[in-house]
Amino acid sequence: MPKDFLLEESILDDLAKDLDLLEMPLSEKAFKFVGSAVFFVILGVIIRLFFIGVWSNNFYHNKALVNAGQIVKISTERGMIYDRFGESLVNNLSVIRVRLKIPELLKLNEQERHLTIKNISEAIETSEEEIRDLISVVDSETKSSVVLKDKITEVQAEKLKAFDLNLIQVEKNYKREYIDTEIFSHLIGYIGFVTKADLAENSLLSLNDAIGKSGLESYYDDKLRGVEGEIVYYRNAKGEIIDNKSLQDFKSGYNIKTTIDADFQRYFYNRLRNGLAAVGSESGVGIAINPKTGKILSLISLPSFDNNNITTNVLNDRRKPLFNRIISGLYSPGSTIKPLVALAALNEEIVNEQTKIFSRGYIEVPNPYFPDKPSTFVDWKPHGWVDLYSALARSSNIYFYALGAGLPVNESELIQGQLKNSGLGIEKLKEYWLKFGLNEKTGIDLPAEVSGFLPDPSIKEKNRQQWRLGDTYNISIGQGDLLITPMELVNYIAAFANGGKIQKPFVAEKIFSNNDNIFYETEPEIIADYSKLSSYIKEIQKGMIDAVAKPYGTAYLLNDLPVKVAAKTGTAQIEGNKKINAFFVGYLPDEYLVETGVSLDKQIVVLIMIENAKEGSLNALPVAKDVFNWYYKNRISQ
Repeated sequence: MPKDFLLEESILDDLAKDLDLLEMPLSEKAFKFVGSAVFFVILGVIIRLFFIGVWSNNFYHNKALVNAGQIVKISTERGMIYDRFGESLVNNLSVIRVRLKIPELLKLNEQERHLTIKNISEAIETSEEEIRDLISVVDSETKSSVVLKDKITEVQAEKLKAFDLNLIQVEKNYKREYIDTEIFSHLIGYIGFVTKADLAENSLLSLNDAIGKSGLESYYDDKLRGVEGEIVYYRNAKGEIIDNKSLQDFKSGYNIKTTIDADFQRYFYNRLRNGLAAVGSESGVGIAINPKTGKILSLISLPSFDNNNITTNVLNDRRKPLFNRIISGLYSPGSTIKPLVALAALNEEIVNEQTKIFSRGYIEVPNPYFPDKPSTFVDWKPHGWVDLYSALARSSNIYFYALGAGLPVNESELIQGQLKNSGLGIEKLKEYWLKFGLNEKTGIDLPAEVSGFLPDPSIKEKNRQQWRLGDTYNISIGQGDLLITPMELVNYIAAFANGGKIQKPFVAEKIFSNNDNIFYETEPEIIADYSKLSSYIKEIQKGMIDAVAKPYGTAYLLNDLPVKVAAKTGTAQIEGNKKINAFFVGYLPDEYLVETGVSLDKQIVVLIMIENAKEGSLNALPVAKDVFNWYYKNRISQ
């Protein structure tokens, strides 16, 4: 071994190699990785702080309040609903309700809790199970109380006070009372307690809050409901109240002034109900609307219900009294569709006003497979030669078969003047139905409105069925698969009454506070304007006037009214022709109102529909006559 070799030096050399490796600089990627990690950690902390402090502020704020004190609710009055003349259609009655304070209940042991719930249930005559169910769905972290019963008697209130329970709060409340219940029930609707489904849709609600369930009460619930007041009482460690603070001032709900004429509604309802009873029917619809503005004067759906007393019997009634036939019922319109078919035919030059077609009571369409067995399409009776005006007045099916799908060559002798043999066809018919909104909701301010169903060849083809000539014939007279709501029907007729403008119908005219500050005011809204077709519409109006004025008109029964009326009747066969629905639509013509010096603001369109009417449209006419007569005597002549 060399003399100068030392063990220590050898070890130090090896150590130096390792130290050289440790002193190597970190790569740029490492710095970026560490920097990114720090950035995302800080970002996560910021987001969490924002979530807690801003996004979930209400949650944690309420949770803190529940832990620190007792939140006491102060009930508020629901907004009033008035008719067009200021008559109140609802009342708010002062009642007593009982509320259970959840934190106080949770302080009790299990035995004390059971006894307390038992005593409360006996005092307010509610089952223990029902009370436990109410408690079980309350989020005790954010809600400090639950309403056990919305209305108790003074005797029950005294029993509760006698218990001297700190966890019970007996307080003033308001109960909704409806006036002339069945007359206005589909219009006004009713209120009910919040359900679990309601809570899922709106977390701001509390269990046992009263909210609108149908009608105006539902549509404008957020305006009518108002805001309950809240006071928090702070407690010390011994549970003693040491301070209180107002968290939220109570605010009464907004009031609604409607377009409804209450006295007219009462008369219309009773007259329609009697008309149904006279023919052994249980169901029907009555609508009155101002065609110049879209203001609804009357809405009636029968059978109706008592909105002060919603029971299981009402819910299970086979007649479906809660079902609003005005906006949710779909019906074949029958011959009331004919004015629209006539407008389409005139505008598309299928016919003109002078075209005449002979109705011998039926037409025959050749059958290529069985020549000796032609298809027969009938009129409701032979009418002879009819033009546009008399076809509308008489409601001739043959004339409208020709407009809708033409006449076969073998029936060419039935035609005098211009007629395109192909007729409008299903595509053109559908085009005009779409123009006049028969496939859309009208937009009326009531919940649960549905839109009509328009038949289409492609739909039948998907079901491996062929669209036939007879299908077009049927829908040309409002039969077959064409389905619309009474609201859609009256709105299209209103457009014919005003010269071509489709108005958006509405019920709430003004929403305002108790000190008369206006929150919202509804202005008439034109959905679509077909005034360019007014020259054709005027010709159709003549035919609808003849329906009342001419002895052969289907609405001639109205001829001796003190007011001039234009009308169209309709009979729709349903359930394989086993049942008949009767329709009437009519209005006061502009020229009559101008001639007699009556303001056009008093123009009105009326629809009457009677389900299962044994004699068709004839059953609707007496009701229509009396409704127009009442309106003239009470709203026009005065």
